[in-house]
Amino acid sequence: MGKAAESGPLSAAGLRVAVVAARYNAELVEQLISGARAAWLEAGGQAEALRVERVPGAFELPLAAQALALGGSCEAVVALGCVIRGDTAHFDFVAGECARGLQQVMLSTGVPVAFGVLTTENLAQAQERAAPGANNKGAEALQTALAMARLLRDL
Repeated sequence: MGKAAESGPLSAAGLRVAVVAARYNAELVEQLISGARAAWLEAGGQAEALRVERVPGAFELPLAAQALALGGSCEAVVALGCVIRGDTAHFDFVAGECARGLQQVMLSTGVPVAFGVLTTENLAQAQERAAPGANNKGAEALQTALAMARLLRDL
């Protein structure tokens, strides 16, 4: 078993992590940010050390994530947003290209990018995944970022 698997609970100690969050569907995204902040603090991170940047929507997340990754100011990026399916193909383009773009950033820079973008069929599903508590996907994405940053340090 590798060091990362043996290390126990995730720790934010000594890690530099940035959150990039979409302004679109702001109320839901704010709940995701709150979940990420809570997970950061729970992992021992200092409140002022978690950088949070905003972009207009989910489609813009990959470019901001890339800038953060290339800037050298963080060891992991957490991308947060919310895309709810509507009556047009807009959902497919935005959600799919956002996911593809974030994966491309991760693979091309070597900096982990945690995918905390809700891609739901309806508002109720989004509210469930953004609500405070154990199922908050912002908290989950932050924990993923910590796990990947620690793993990459150990490899």
